[in-house]
Amino acid sequence: MYHFVDELRLRNLPLFWFGLICLGLSLLFLTLTRFTSVEVLGVNAWYKPFKFTLSTTLYVWAMAWFCHYLMPDFNVRPFNWTVIGLLGFELVYIIWQASRGQLSHFNISTPVYGALYSLMGIAITLVVLYTAYVGYLFFVRSFPELPIYYVWGIRIGILIFVVFAFEGFVMGARLSHTIGGPDGGAGLPLVNWSTRYGDPRIAHFVGMHALQVLPLLSFYVLKDVRLIVLAGLLYGALAVFTLVLALNGRPLISLT
Repeated sequence: MYHFVDELRLRNLPLFWFGLICLGLSLLFLTLTRFTSVEVLGVNAWYKPFKFTLSTTLYVWAMAWFCHYLMPDFNVRPFNWTVIGLLGFELVYIIWQASRGQLSHFNISTPVYGALYSLMGIAITLVVLYTAYVGYLFFVRSFPELPIYYVWGIRIGILIFVVFAFEGFVMGARLSHTIGGPDGGAGLPLVNWSTRYGDPRIAHFVGMHALQVLPLLSFYVLKDVRLIVLAGLLYGALAVFTLVLALNGRPLISLT
């Protein structure tokens, strides 16, 4: 673990520190869920900042690690500060609204909230498009110093991440993360995925974390191009399956 942290710091100092700050905040917000009673849609208001800051840590550390392989031909500095600025804006708004017991996503109840929600959508779109460009570079370049199965793990991981990051617009278009019922109510512990209705957040989560799962799986376990391509297909199929369930108003796990 120490080797990873030290290597990550050397590879990309700005994203290392941004990820570390987000990780620290995620632990703070998880702690706040135990000591505060403010709720949004029946769920402790601090769960959402916890999930978003932790997810941001995983994203920026993965991209910091991968972008190193593209250097020196890839100028990582604009990527770093685009990600830090845009995701930082999103997190500040989510945290601010949580502290007030207000919705951040899908909140168009006032012109100001509507404008800020739209800006969040633009911010995440730009980050995903920049990530897609990084993924494109991994497809068109060769990496003779890296195991080819690992390169394919990175390629497929970024590809699935991009597709299911944009799947978030399924929720944005509906101004809701629940299909077949209202937002809020019974949900799985910690993640709060609905146990009564369809929840597109599950596919969003599964697909986006291909960014970490598939490269790790390729490097440490499968170590074969055909196997990692197969794993990518199966992983993508799992994400699609959870999306189809959600679109049909069915929960992944029903506890009622």
